[in-house]
Amino acid sequence: MIDVYLLSGFLGSGKTSGLVQLIEQVKQSGRLPAVLMNEFGEMNIDSQIVEDTGEVPLKELLNGCICCSGAESTEAQIQSLLADYPHVDVLFIETTGAAHPVEALDAVYSPLFAAQLCVKGIITIVDAKRWIDRDALSPRMLALFLEQIRHAHFMVLNKTDLLSDDELATVTMQVSQLNPYAPLVQTVNAKVDFRYIEKMIDASSAPTHEVQTGSGLPIASKVLTFDQPVDQEHFEAWVRTLPDTIYRMKGYIQLEGSRYSHLFQYAYGMVQWIPEYIQLPSTLVIIGEQLQHVKYEPKN
Repeated sequence: MIDVYLLSGFLGSGKTSGLVQLIEQVKQSGRLPAVLMNEFGEMNIDSQIVEDTGEVPLKELLNGCICCSGAESTEAQIQSLLADYPHVDVLFIETTGAAHPVEALDAVYSPLFAAQLCVKGIITIVDAKRWIDRDALSPRMLALFLEQIRHAHFMVLNKTDLLSDDELATVTMQVSQLNPYAPLVQTVNAKVDFRYIEKMIDASSAPTHEVQTGSGLPIASKVLTFDQPVDQEHFEAWVRTLPDTIYRMKGYIQLEGSRYSHLFQYAYGMVQWIPEYIQLPSTLVIIGEQLQHVKYEPKN
């Protein structure tokens, strides 16, 4: 399986600087890194910086956010990368600074390649100077800034050289209080040891693992598989029993009485079924919190 790390962080926080260094560290360890970069516009200047690091498989998602209009393109780009570069060991996905981390993860999790990717977690680059000046942001941007921190699995507190000792101590304490689950390192130019990131995320439990109540990560995923066709009415009744901590579900499910699979999607309490015209393995990806007890019992 390919280890996947989502690089999150507010606009101008230093994500690309950190990414270039992480790429070099993975290469030095004898592994092959790959990159999926996301940008709103028609041209991604940052991709040229990554290309300058050498022969690194690179895919781009332009003219859209990975977490909304670009979700289908993200899936296609990842499928293309897996087909073109089957020997990749580590995949870094750098999101646009305006991406919500939960929705970005949603775009990455696909039942089509769930068995090939091991999503390790979200590395959030936190702009220490921006944190001090956060009240100058609009309410919407401030909420996004906080959400990017709150859902991190590992935090890189960057631009610490721009703060006084007292300011740095205050920012470190406040950011850690906002997300007490994620390890935090203070950096300049987003320079951090990737081996340490791997070690700390693995020690905390990757988001593909079940989360223990009270000691887990802010967000996790779980994959359910089905060996037989599912009764639609019974399945939807099960969905209605799920807690509010289930944010998103999607997958391909074979329904009773149907020749082909259906694409199932769930978000904000809304259920959608879209018929397919091919037969696909029945796999459901669930994203949320406290997933250890979530399971589906088929109708007898």
